[in-house]
Amino acid sequence: MRHLKRTAKLGRTSEHRNMMLANLVCSLIKHKRVTTTLAKAKAARPVAEKMVTLGKSGTLHDRRLAAARLHQQTRSQHETKEAREKWRANEDVVRILFDEIAPVFKDRRGGYTRILKLGQRQGDAANLAILEWVELPVAEATSATTEAPATETKEAKVTEAKPKRARKKKAASETEEAKA
Repeated sequence: MRHLKRTAKLGRTSEHRNMMLANLVCSLIKHKRVTTTLAKAKAARPVAEKMVTLGKSGTLHDRRLAAARLHQQTRSQHETKEAREKWRANEDVVRILFDEIAPVFKDRRGGYTRILKLGQRQGDAANLAILEWVELPVAEATSATTEAPATETKEAKVTEAKPKRARKKKAASETEEAKA
């Protein structure tokens, strides 16, 4: 039987995977663009799209479902001052989703996110990608999220090689002239 074979496990337990995807979607909601590995972006895309679908209807029940999926706790679950402060910061994610992101996609029937492939990461050769909203303008992106990996294209290598060859030829011709 092929039941439950489609889930991208990402080398994690189900609890860890769900928390990681929730954090990734929260970052996407806050920053409008996230740079991550291609596998994580493909796994986070359905979660983000379902959150926008909940945000489009905008009912209290849907807010609670979104908060539960994004692991946002309710106010009554906070005992300490630090927990209350953390809740206020995380509460903004659901508010941003329902008040800013969902109205933009009101007339769109799906496909709220896009994945842009970047290339391979220098250290472990993992494929990197940018996960971003389709119709939202990205505000001042930080250099860490927009920085492309340090891979050189074939054209860049060719343009770098030409001046080196020219310098070698020039140095060789100067040495020949000096000998003559």
